Amino acid sequence: MWLLKCVKPLQRARSRIYGTMHEPLDHVTGIQKRELLAHLAGECDPFRIMPIKKGPGTYECPNLIPSAFASRLVGCVCKPHAMHIEWMWVHMGWPRRCGCGYWFELCPIVPL
Repeated sequence: MWLLKCVKPLQRARSRIYGTMHEPLDHVTGIQKRELLAHLAGECDPFRIMPIKKGPGTYECPNLIPSAFASRLVGCVCKPHAMHIEWMWVHMGWPRRCGCGYWFELCPIVPL
């Protein structure tokens, strides 16, 4: 009985001193904060690492690969059931053709 009377005022005092937890956005910094802000803005893939569906892939209408840099490493799964990925460097302004015949080109985006 005496223990319960002592614990309740202590719990009330502790909650007044510490209050509630801060938001996670207040604690993070750097690239993690920019990623969290992008997620809050509705961007579900801020680093552009999700697979991109291949389009027509011709020289006139290549598959556009977003990149914030002058070059990017691109992997192409040439056949749907292939166990091998063809890797190639694609440079800004220079369309690149994969061994399967699809063309890829970088399109500039704003870095995160």
